[in-house]
Amino acid sequence: MASEVPSHEIVVAQTPEERQQCIDVRINVFHLEQHFPLETEIDEPVLHEDNATHFLLRLVPSLTPIGTIRTVLTNGDYYKLTRLAVLKEYRKYRFGRELVESMHEWVKAHALETNADRRPVTIVCHSQLPVQGFYAKFGYLPEGEQFDEDGDPHQKMVLRLPL
Repeated sequence: MASEVPSHEIVVAQTPEERQQCIDVRINVFHLEQHFPLETEIDEPVLHEDNATHFLLRLVPSLTPIGTIRTVLTNGDYYKLTRLAVLKEYRKYRFGRELVESMHEWVKAHALETNADRRPVTIVCHSQLPVQGFYAKFGYLPEGEQFDEDGDPHQKMVLRLPL
């Protein structure tokens, strides 16, 4: 019998506290669980903060943070999906899919505000190899050769998202 999905919401992180909750989830997943260097979660966010939008998945009514995703508008010509993370005990509820879908909806709305000719927008992610299939389900296609990022093999994946 399937477990009942806990009550939850996905919000755009608006406050420093909400952004910190996103970082805390990422530290839990990428550093503590997957053993990536802590610096990638502490130093890296500062580089993209002006063009970054963070999404926070949290339980309701407790507001306990359990997942996050970030998108960065890179030089105004494409969006980069980064730092998708869901705490291990909540992955069985397919919250990763909900986070990606929420980010895609936000990208569409943002692009419609700024893209007068309504051409499809490009979203790029650097996928860890074991989860390439996850991104492929959304239509992301591999591009280029595999590469090392933070000591782990990755594949650039690209989606052309119609508006």
